[in-house]
Amino acid sequence: MTNSKEDDSIPAVQGKYLGIFICWILGNGCLFGFNSILTIEDYFIYLFPKYHPTRVLTLTYQPFVLIISAVFTYHEAKVNTRRRNLVGYMLFFLSSLALVILDLATSGRGGIAAFIGVCTIVAVFGIAGGHVEGAMTGDLSLMCPEFIQFFSAGMAASGAITSALRLVTKAAFENSRDGLRKGALLFFSISCLFALLCFLLYAYAFPRHPSSSVEEGPAPPERLSNKQLLMQNADYALHMFLIYLLTLSVFPGFLAEDVGSHSLGSWYALVLIASYNACDLIGRYLPLAGRIKLASRKGLSVAVLARFALLPAFYFAGRRGGEGWMVALASALGLSNGYLTVCVLTEAPKGYKGPEQNALGNLLVFCLLAGIFAGAVLDWLWLVGRGW
Repeated sequence: MTNSKEDDSIPAVQGKYLGIFICWILGNGCLFGFNSILTIEDYFIYLFPKYHPTRVLTLTYQPFVLIISAVFTYHEAKVNTRRRNLVGYMLFFLSSLALVILDLATSGRGGIAAFIGVCTIVAVFGIAGGHVEGAMTGDLSLMCPEFIQFFSAGMAASGAITSALRLVTKAAFENSRDGLRKGALLFFSISCLFALLCFLLYAYAFPRHPSSSVEEGPAPPERLSNKQLLMQNADYALHMFLIYLLTLSVFPGFLAEDVGSHSLGSWYALVLIASYNACDLIGRYLPLAGRIKLASRKGLSVAVLARFALLPAFYFAGRRGGEGWMVALASALGLSNGYLTVCVLTEAPKGYKGPEQNALGNLLVFCLLAGIFAGAVLDWLWLVGRGW
């Protein structure tokens, strides 16, 4: 069954702002758990100082999210998107709960067994991410255009919110006995409750929104294949890959472990990560101002390639620059990451039919995840020559 653009636009307008809010919350939930892992790096470095937890946990997450996403992208036309998302959000909740249980069971002690347990939980986060990220992006491509932008903004907001939450919980317990662990436990508990909220929201509120009332059906015969879509959008796919390859080659590993000692002490890495997350969030809202939205494919290519100038800048700032330079560079990395991501995800689906938009959304998210995986691997190169 094929719907005209006029028919599709009617339900999209009804309850638009409620839909935007729901999509923003669900975008938060998509990365809230994993961002919690990244943001709590000061606690994990304290527990597991010998294991490079920031880098190892990032690299543990990526293969699982990439493989699961690849499987679903290949079989996209055969998969029930709603069930896929429900399983993903439930896994987010269960893995967040498992973090709390693991910390309580080990009484906050480190060691290889506890570290393997954390890595296992992070792998489940990756499986959940592979279920949700591509499915939600493809699903929202069929609805009101603002939905996908605010879903993407919600994903960025999860980083900003977890950073702010971590700063508050760290400050609240800083002077108390065993304060680092108490703050971490409170942080994990809030993350768990938020994951449960997202599951309930998607299970009960999202299906009642008018824009989601269109039934999923088999793709029409004239639908372009995944290969054809990828060939027509090879530049957009490469953009997504390169954006996240650069980002993950710096964030969070380099920012958390390789910036040296400064007057802020253990707060320094948290401030850098918070600066990145806050500017990533701001960057995802900038395209709302139509005048500064980059819609040109050539312009996007130039911007994505020019962004690689940040790599040598981080190298020299990390060794000779001050705290101000590092904060500025982390902010620039986040701002450009958020801005370019939204520009690509909102421009690429234009001109395609509903099922093609869904498939293209899955393909672009797969390229994004492939870039994240490659960046997480390249992040280890910062350790070359440091005696590791």
